Amino acid sequence: MSSVLIQGAEEHSTTFCYQVNGSCPRTIHPLDIQLAIYLACALGMVITVLGNLFVVFAVSYFKVLHSPTNFLLLSLALADMFLGLLVMPLSIVRSVESCWYFGDFLCHLHTYLDTLFCLTSIFHLCFISIDRHCAICEPLIYPSKFTVRVAIRYILAGWGIPAVYTAFFLYTDVVENALSQWLEEMPCVGSCQLLFNKFWGWLNFPMFFFPCLIMISLYVKIFVVATRQAQQIDTLNKNLAGASKRERKAAKTLGIAVGIFLLCWLPFTIDTLVDSLLNFITPPLIFDIFIWFAYFNSACNPIIYVFSYRWFRKALKLCLSREIFSSRTHTIDLYQE
Repeated sequence: MSSVLIQGAEEHSTTFCYQVNGSCPRTIHPLDIQLAIYLACALGMVITVLGNLFVVFAVSYFKVLHSPTNFLLLSLALADMFLGLLVMPLSIVRSVESCWYFGDFLCHLHTYLDTLFCLTSIFHLCFISIDRHCAICEPLIYPSKFTVRVAIRYILAGWGIPAVYTAFFLYTDVVENALSQWLEEMPCVGSCQLLFNKFWGWLNFPMFFFPCLIMISLYVKIFVVATRQAQQIDTLNKNLAGASKRERKAAKTLGIAVGIFLLCWLPFTIDTLVDSLLNFITPPLIFDIFIWFAYFNSACNPIIYVFSYRWFRKALKLCLSREIFSSRTHTIDLYQE
């Protein structure tokens, strides 16, 4: 009799995402833990959306910020803002409830947008690195070499390549047919795991590794050249010295952004690669932490700009005051000391 009661208690304590055969088991957190996770993730989402929305508004509104570099920053902010607006809400529910309740269509769409915005951020950071390399290492030809038209081409490539690449793997059966003999069986109901999840990390790795390799190589060269320029700064006239100093500071700030990006994304990327070889042994909680650590990178760039860019702080101050409603505000020189 006692064994029957114990067995019944164990069955009662096991919960599933759906009351169907093959449903995924559901991890139930205490209510206070659930609320804490919801609040922390929601706070990160709000910071991500509002911070990047302000970057988009500032670059669009103030004429002095209409430069090729800042247009790349605007497009990067759009990708991060959309990640917070369209991807994070469903990810919060999945992380807290440990189940996917939104159906197969939204599962694929969510995965598509998630991958699209993340790869777009990587490509934009790579293109910004190219821009900074040209500005620091080739300052005399930079204004004619990196124009607004060139920046627009980079922006189109930064969105177009990830969009086509992700759609090809998610919405065609090429991968499924080519790798069918190695694919796992369909995951349990309520997991939102793609059929080729074991290879997804390896398929995305080149899209992460090669842009990062380019960024690191360029910033090493930028650092060497900027150090040499700093030693020669006294020989320049005041105007050229100020422009050179501003370019070096911009390169330093964006270098910090790239460093934080790598710090946030490397744990998730490495775990995805290694975990697929070890038959997915990473505990769900640890995997969620890696995902959200990567997500929160999208909230970091506006915070970096606040501490690094004087023009960003001035724009923020203007937007939070009545001066933003003045018809002349958009023509203010935010670079003026």
